[in-house]
Amino acid sequence: MNLMVALLTNIPLITGGIAFLLSQIIKVIIYYFKEKEFNIMHFFEAAGMPSTHSAMSCAMTLMIGINEGFGSSLFAVAIVFTIIVLYDAMGVRFAAGQQAVVINKIIEDIYSEKISEKEKMKELIGHTPFEVLIGGLIGIAVALLINFII
Repeated sequence: MNLMVALLTNIPLITGGIAFLLSQIIKVIIYYFKEKEFNIMHFFEAAGMPSTHSAMSCAMTLMIGINEGFGSSLFAVAIVFTIIVLYDAMGVRFAAGQQAVVINKIIEDIYSEKISEKEKMKELIGHTPFEVLIGGLIGIAVALLINFII
């Protein structure tokens, strides 16, 4: 029971969770206007606008800095972790998505027919730098708002 209390009172963790939920909700809203239809499945997707990974990491890192001090070892670890997350979101994962587009096209060309959505490699798995920036700004805003409230 002490573990549950510790988790439920961990302000950086709660802040990251709120940033996660908010950015996923924003993602559903953006896709609603983009696609002209409501699709709750966008809530469960890992890519697209905004970057939820960026929002969550930035929110937690800023809250750790506020709570523990910006000179603390914990903040140093959090900032390095966040840099890795941001780099991965718009670098490695984005490149893998671009490769999936090419591979799907090659498969269609070889077999001279359209492959089904089920058979295709997932193409949208990373983020553009703009999606990462917006996610990061959402995370910072959430952390500042929660810090102001508490």
